[in-house]
Amino acid sequence: MSRTRFAATAIGLAGALAASQAQAQSASSSEQEIALLKQQLKMLEQKLDKLQSQTAANTAATAKTRAEAKAEAKAEARSEAKAVVANANAAIPVKGPAPASGVVVTMPNNRPTICTADQANCVAITSRLHWDVGGYDYRPNTAGTVPQKLDSGQNVRRARIGVTGKFFHDWNFALVYDFGGSSDGFGGTAPGSLPGGGVSGVENAYLSYTGLKPFGGKMAIEGGIMDLPYTLDEATSSNDIMFMERASAGIVATSIAAGDFRSAIGTRWYNDVFWAGAYVTGPTTGAIHSASSVAPNGTTEQYGAVARVAGQIVSGKDYSVHLGGNAEWLIQPTRNLVTGAQTVTLNDRPELRIDPTVLATTGAIANASGAQVYSVEAAATYGPLILQGEYFWYNVDRGANTGLPPLGAPSLKFQGGYAQAGYVLTGEGRTYNAANAAYGGVKPAHPFSLDGGGWGAWEIAGRFSTIDLNDQLGTATGIAGGRQTVYTLALNWYVNGNVRFMLDYLHGDISRQASAVSSANVGSKFDAVAMRTQFAF
Repeated sequence: MSRTRFAATAIGLAGALAASQAQAQSASSSEQEIALLKQQLKMLEQKLDKLQSQTAANTAATAKTRAEAKAEAKAEARSEAKAVVANANAAIPVKGPAPASGVVVTMPNNRPTICTADQANCVAITSRLHWDVGGYDYRPNTAGTVPQKLDSGQNVRRARIGVTGKFFHDWNFALVYDFGGSSDGFGGTAPGSLPGGGVSGVENAYLSYTGLKPFGGKMAIEGGIMDLPYTLDEATSSNDIMFMERASAGIVATSIAAGDFRSAIGTRWYNDVFWAGAYVTGPTTGAIHSASSVAPNGTTEQYGAVARVAGQIVSGKDYSVHLGGNAEWLIQPTRNLVTGAQTVTLNDRPELRIDPTVLATTGAIANASGAQVYSVEAAATYGPLILQGEYFWYNVDRGANTGLPPLGAPSLKFQGGYAQAGYVLTGEGRTYNAANAAYGGVKPAHPFSLDGGGWGAWEIAGRFSTIDLNDQLGTATGIAGGRQTVYTLALNWYVNGNVRFMLDYLHGDISRQASAVSSANVGSKFDAVAMRTQFAF
């Protein structure tokens, strides 16, 4: 109730009282009436102030009561929420630790790898780059020598990227493409291309099953496009070889029916001591497989086989001895479906591919009905020292019924090999890879770091290599492919587990005559210096 309303009420009461007093005391004077009215008005004002104070107090009490009720309601809500959460937690059975995440991401040797929590399924990204820079001092013996010069410069020898992994523990796969070979004849037999390259860059595309483990060892059954572990040098990864290129004798052997980019199906079995494997092989990726093409000519596809047995017959904490033997058969060479020719060619670059030109070559051996290669391998390690060598015997049969000359020519025989040694100056050694029956690379104990003070691992190496592609000289059906001898010195710096720099010096001598019936000197000599920048993961 407002003060104005109280005032009006008071005035009304005062009027009523005044009228009543006027009737009861008609004899009173006007002054007494006024005094009495003032006194009554004062009393009414006091009552009015008391009522206002009481009203304010009641209002404050009401507000306090409402606030307390609201706070009590919130407290009850919180209590009920806590009870619900507690009941929900109590409903979950506790039988062990919380389940693991669905995937696990790791970086072994800086290779991005994604696996399921049980490690049954994995996929990893893999890559390598080998970039070579170098120059030749090439000296042809005569004006009749071919070629007359070699080109100095650079070559992206390998530039690979792809994925590897496994399904359900035992199904292993790889899909890797090689963008390298920028001046290495990339293009194969296509018109206008240089020799030595492949039309396709698919380097690995295979599936391997490893679920069988007979005789206490491990077994892989695999097929697709792969790097066959045939010969000791080829079974060693290109990331781990001591020189920028493998020895020519081994390259000639693997080019017949093995090597990189090769289609194959087969199996290998191994344990910590022994390794045995055999594969049926087909053409390399990029080989022509058209029966009607005329530019280039259509061909049939070749097929062959390889087999290898090897083992680490002696091993200790810091020493080992490895021995092995290999066999290779070219069962059906490629046949030109336009000309009818059936040929095989044995050749290689002079153990450096800045310029992809070959210096020792048999040329196309006509009427080739097949070829065989047999070889032996040996290696030994003692601390930071490694010794390794292989020797090869090649046989080419010339009994194909093509109707083209030479008819009835005898088989051809060639041979070659290498011996090499390496020593790690910083003391690291090479571990044995039982899965391929070969030695791995050098892992620096103290990777290079300006902050940490490490300088990586340093290695020196030397190699003698020779291959003789001459046979039946002095006869019309002989082959004068030349004899190539190369001496190589190397200095390798392993910066860390992913980066390496290589420096090679080569001195080569190619002794060659113009033809099997002409002794004209068309040989050459060369010196070369080259450097490789490498990373891999």
